[in-house]
Amino acid sequence: MQTQLSDWIKDTPEGREADAILRKCVHCGFCTATCPTYQVLGDELDSPRGRIYLIKQVLEGQPVTESTQLHLDRCLTCRNCETTCPSGVQYGHLIDIGRKVVDERVARKPADRIKRALLKEGLNSPLFGAALKVGRALRPLLPRALAAKVAPQRAPGPVPQARHARRVLMLAGCVQPAMMPSIDAATLRVLDAVGISAFVAGGSGCCGAIRYHLDDQAGGLDQMRANIDAWWPYIESGQAEAIAMNASGCGALVREYGHHLRDDPRYAERAAEISARVRDVAELLAPHAAELAARLGPGLPRRVAFHPPCTLQHWQGLRPVTEQLLRELGFTLLPFADSHLCCGSAGAYSVLNPGIAGALRERKLDAIAQAGPEMILSSNIGCLGHLQGGTETPVRHWVEAVDAALG
Repeated sequence: MQTQLSDWIKDTPEGREADAILRKCVHCGFCTATCPTYQVLGDELDSPRGRIYLIKQVLEGQPVTESTQLHLDRCLTCRNCETTCPSGVQYGHLIDIGRKVVDERVARKPADRIKRALLKEGLNSPLFGAALKVGRALRPLLPRALAAKVAPQRAPGPVPQARHARRVLMLAGCVQPAMMPSIDAATLRVLDAVGISAFVAGGSGCCGAIRYHLDDQAGGLDQMRANIDAWWPYIESGQAEAIAMNASGCGALVREYGHHLRDDPRYAERAAEISARVRDVAELLAPHAAELAARLGPGLPRRVAFHPPCTLQHWQGLRPVTEQLLRELGFTLLPFADSHLCCGSAGAYSVLNPGIAGALRERKLDAIAQAGPEMILSSNIGCLGHLQGGTETPVRHWVEAVDAALG
C-alpha cells in the first residue's frame, strides 16, 4: 500500500511504525473472512481492511469524524486478522496508533466519556471489591444483563505457603482477585503440586490494559512502569524465574511491554526483559503434564469444550500448548465451529458495545452447545464471565478444573 503521511506524524516513532505497517497491506481481504465485527455487521469499514484505510486517511491528513472513531471503537482488537494475514500486517499495533490519533481529534459525547471514565477508574479502584459485594447482595434486583456481570463468587480455599526453590511472580491484577479469586488460588495450588511457588510482588497491580484501551494510553504506560519497578528486583536478583500469567489478556499485554516502552530510555531494556520472562501457566505446567496427570482424581470433567481466548491464540500463539496440555491431563476436548472467533468479551468491549458482544456470545455458545460438553473451559477472566452470563453450562478456568481434580 502506498502512503503519504502528513508532516505532523511521518517523522515520529508512531508515524514510522504506522507507515511500515500500512505498506505491508496488499488489500487482499483475507482478514474480512475472520473478522468478528464484519461477520456481524457486514460493513467493510467494520473490517480490518476498512479500518486500515480509515487510519491511513487520518494519518495522511484527511478529516477525522465521529464515524471514523465509531468504526475504530467497534474493533474487538482480537487480532484474528493477524493470524489470517499472509503479509504479516501488525494490525493490533496500527489500531493502537489510529485510536490515539483519532481520540485526540474527536471529542467524545459526555455520556460516552463518563462511561469510559467509570470503567477505567472503577475497575482499577481498591473499592471495586466492595462495590462488587454490594452488587452481589442486590443481584436478584438487578437487570439480567447487569446481574450476569456479578455472578456468585466461588470460594478460593486455602493456598500453600511459598516453599519451593523454583519461584515465579504472579500479577496482582485488578478485577480477577475480587471477581474470581478462585482462579489465583487454584493456580497457586496447581503450581505448588509440581514444585513451583508463586507470589505477588508489592507495588504491582493492573497490567495496564484497561486504561490503555480506554483512551488513556499514558495512564496504561504508567501502570506498565509500576509493574516493572515492582518485579525488577526479583528478576534481577534471580528470586523469580518468570512471571506467571493465568489471564491471557494480561499475559498478552505484558508480553508487549517491550514494544510499548521501546522508546523510553529508562524502561526500554527492563521492559524487554520482563516481556521475555512472561509465561502462561500452561507453559509452566506443560513439562510436568505426566506427573500432574498421575495425581488427578475422578473429579476431572472429561468431555469439555475449550474456548481459546483471542489473547491466547491470536496474540500469543499459545492455543496449541494449552490444548495439548489439557489432553495430556485427561480432558477430551470437543471440537466446535468457529472456535477461532472472538466471544465478544474483549475487556470492556461487552459493556461499551453490548449488541455486538451479545451477538458474538450467542453465536459462540450455540456452536459449543452442539458439541454437548459437561463444562466449558477457558483461560481469561473476561471470557469466563461473559460466556457464563449466557449459559447454564458451568464455565471455568481450566486451572480450576485441574485443581478440583487434585483433591
